[in-house]
Amino acid sequence: HVRLVESGGGSVQAGGSLRLACTASVNAADQNCMGWYRQAPGKEREGVASISTTGDDPTEYADSVTGRFTISQDNAKNTVYLQMVSLNPEDTAIYYCAAGLVLRGFCTVTRLYRFASRGQGVQVTVSS
Repeated sequence: HVRLVESGGGSVQAGGSLRLACTASVNAADQNCMGWYRQAPGKEREGVASISTTGDDPTEYADSVTGRFTISQDNAKNTVYLQMVSLNPEDTAIYYCAAGLVLRGFCTVTRLYRFASRGQGVQVTVSS
């Protein structure tokens, strides 16, 4: 498995912004799909944003975050970022970074929580 280390969680008021970072322990090219999913208490896991580390597939976002969240990568640093703006209380959750190798199909948000490689999770709390 790839070791993933997340950072950047915290508490903000509604309308605020946060940026999460996820750094992989090995060359990101070995895992061609990375992204973030989240888990809120009492809710199902939700894939938030995915990115193809090779650029073969388009980035994808959950409908609930489209237009507010942006995923990006710095391959030189083996790091994927999630910029979150216009946060609202419904975004409160533990956010997990995940990485995997997709051999068939596309890098999509619904694959993320099935990958074996994932970070420890960071808490994001948005107050109203």
